[in-house]
Amino acid sequence: AGSPADLRDRLVDAAGDRHVWVVGGGDLAAQFAEAGMLDDVIVSIAPVTLGSGRPLFPRAYDFELQDFARNGAFLCARYSPVGPRSTPARV
Repeated sequence: AGSPADLRDRLVDAAGDRHVWVVGGGDLAAQFAEAGMLDDVIVSIAPVTLGSGRPLFPRAYDFELQDFARNGAFLCARYSPVGPRSTPARV
């Protein structure tokens, strides 16, 4: 419970010299991204999810594709967060 920024020290201490791996939904990942605590997003994409469904993040956010691989019927993609997508000004 709490925001990622509030828990940063506990997470880093618990990980020691290892990386912190967070598993959860898009809202949780977005909270880490907004706190500047997200280095990578690894997404497994199943064919059934293409073309419909919900966005990964509940807010507009840009990512840069770093790597991809196949795991059976899934596409596994690793992205680096770029930052929140700015909303175009309305005229």
